[in-house]
Amino acid sequence: MSRFICILLMLFALLPAAQAQDVSRQKSRKAALEKEIAILDRQLRDNAAKSESALTRLTLTRKKIDARRALIKESDRQIASLMDSMDVKRRQIASLEARLDTMTVRYHSLVRAAYRNRDPHLWAVLLLSSETFTQATRRWVYLRKVSTALNSQARTILSARDSLAAERERLEGLRKDADILRASRKAEYNNLNREEAASAKLVSRLKRDKSRYQKQIAEKRKQVEALNKEISRMIDSARKKAPKSRSSEDIRLSSEFASNKGKLPWPVEGPVVDHFGQHYHPVYTGVKLPFNNGMSIAVQPGTEARAVFDGVVSQIIVMPGYHQCVLVQHGGYFTFYCKLARVSVKSGQKVSTGQVIGTVDTIAGETQLHFQLWDGKDPEDPEDWLR
Repeated sequence: MSRFICILLMLFALLPAAQAQDVSRQKSRKAALEKEIAILDRQLRDNAAKSESALTRLTLTRKKIDARRALIKESDRQIASLMDSMDVKRRQIASLEARLDTMTVRYHSLVRAAYRNRDPHLWAVLLLSSETFTQATRRWVYLRKVSTALNSQARTILSARDSLAAERERLEGLRKDADILRASRKAEYNNLNREEAASAKLVSRLKRDKSRYQKQIAEKRKQVEALNKEISRMIDSARKKAPKSRSSEDIRLSSEFASNKGKLPWPVEGPVVDHFGQHYHPVYTGVKLPFNNGMSIAVQPGTEARAVFDGVVSQIIVMPGYHQCVLVQHGGYFTFYCKLARVSVKSGQKVSTGQVIGTVDTIAGETQLHFQLWDGKDPEDPEDWLR
């Protein structure tokens, strides 16, 4: 019986470790979502103060709604996990209590029997009535074992009771954690309702003043087209400067860059608010937005953009709506970092993976890095390349 209790206690010790790993992963995902929402909140506040772009606010608000919904789902998963842990803990406690009850009853029976035979004369008679010295020795060893077993059983019961008390305390802690999570989840739902209402207001505003916002879209399209044209020119220029017989260094860089597809580090950490490709206006559903050759990542003010791979700074330019932009060549591949306030590199400089390229600027209330990745003259979806 004591062996069973020991095994049970060992299982109790192992289970929290597995549960802790799962909880740690859940907390990590939740923290990432909360960080994303905080960044989007800051963007929305800055945008409201410095810009009249309802489309930008709608995009950010909808992105935040998505993150909020994901956060609520994560809370639901955590609550479900806690409830499962509580059920397991209750069953463990009930099982251990039942075993302890049995052990205690048997122990009390042994104690009563020992008490009834506590007279030392009886022990002496038992030993003296032995026919041989060997028999007397065995009887003495037996009596010592009975005494030792009683003491050991008592210690095991006390240890098990201490463990039970600890398990009950952990169960109470799980209950409190679940209550906190439920309250947090309720607050997230309230925030979600407010954000959905704000989104609906922005949609109504855009519908009321379509001509005004279509002008903003047209202006944005001009900026995007000018940027795309300039990037193509820069890449053409870089390719023309390269010798017809590519150097072994260029070939090596191209090969290594290609082999790291899906494993490149992100230039900044933050939610993607504008993805690669062709998109339509969220309200004027028939209106195409400018084709996006890259992606836009929302970040906190002062965030540094970093090189995603070893390479050479090809050119640094300034573009309307994008401020400073840096083109880095990686053999036959190119990465482009735009909307920088301060550039930390210069043309012709070699850069290594993770090296600071510059600081992301805040433009019209938006602190966002615009990032592009090209395979020769063809733009690629950066999200396919980043880990």
